[in-house]
Amino acid sequence: MLIKLMVTLMTLMVTFFATLGNNFVAPPEETAEIKNVVIMIGDGMGFNHLYSTQDTYGIELEMLTRTQYQGESKTRSASALVTDSAAGGTALSIGLKTMNGYVGVYPTDPLAFSLTPASITEVAIKYGKSTGIVTSDSIMGATPASFSAHVRDRDLAEDIFAQQVVSEIDLIWGAITETVTVSEVEANGKEYVDSLADVQALEPGQKSIGQFECNALWQGIVNGDQPTLSELTIEALELLSADEDGFFLMVEGAHIDKRSHSQDGDGARTAVLEFDKAVSAVLDFAQENGNTLVIVTADHETGSVTKQDDGSYAWTTGSHSSANVPLLVYGSDSFIENGEAVENKEIPYRAVMLMTDNEQKFPCSLYCLNK
Repeated sequence: MLIKLMVTLMTLMVTFFATLGNNFVAPPEETAEIKNVVIMIGDGMGFNHLYSTQDTYGIELEMLTRTQYQGESKTRSASALVTDSAAGGTALSIGLKTMNGYVGVYPTDPLAFSLTPASITEVAIKYGKSTGIVTSDSIMGATPASFSAHVRDRDLAEDIFAQQVVSEIDLIWGAITETVTVSEVEANGKEYVDSLADVQALEPGQKSIGQFECNALWQGIVNGDQPTLSELTIEALELLSADEDGFFLMVEGAHIDKRSHSQDGDGARTAVLEFDKAVSAVLDFAQENGNTLVIVTADHETGSVTKQDDGSYAWTTGSHSSANVPLLVYGSDSFIENGEAVENKEIPYRAVMLMTDNEQKFPCSLYCLNK
């Protein structure tokens, strides 16, 4: 009992001081209600991933030309100058810097003896909104896990899935993995979907878990059966937007990171193109809807992508870097200022304040769920 009390006090103290460090100021009242929030994460996506793609293909990316405000996100974790995807994803989901490898837990309480910090997904559910997660990675990958689970180690795939399959999240879709089984999904009252036709047959309100062919997802291979990331994003928007109370959606383009780890510039640029198509679909929706906040960012930069003297771009490492990453915003004139650099943990704070019409008086990391 004494140990649990001490852990509780330590957790609250660390969280209190972490919150003070945010210098968080509530945004002013918006001219339009924000009912929907979409966070789009290009895993490993730095500024030079975007510029390299534009220069190579002679195009302008939708995420750079159509977002209204463009700033930067600082990505260090609680344990290192260079974050991993678990700590980076947790900051973007929970609004708290944690240790590398931790998913959705306090840095001082990885076993969640005391309190579990609530994610923006869980806050949205508390407010009666529909929720969804779409990724080109497996659904137990570090980034989707950060928005749907709380575990001490990002490699605990079975524990992550065990939380996802009983969650209230409306849709969780990603790449094929052996951990997810049809029987377990259906035993928990959810629909198992593994084709575009299956997804299109879903009705609003039906909860589903989906697995699809990985290469089609991240490369944008349109074949009519296995969906691309952008096609899944469009279907998710259609299903979730049927909720009159609004929705929260996280979309991850995971292979910008995966191909950068391999120092595969062509592959990383291919992944950027498909992710940009997904961003474009969300911006189309937001422009038509008028009540949607769109946030495009990354959990970290991968590859230390550098522009060379001849104008080409080189992936100079196969590792993450500490570089600031893009923070691109559509739908709010008070989320960031152009050129502003903010800590990644600020992003869900500010989104929650807008999504809940400033009713949420405390940051996400203090909006706790009892174990």
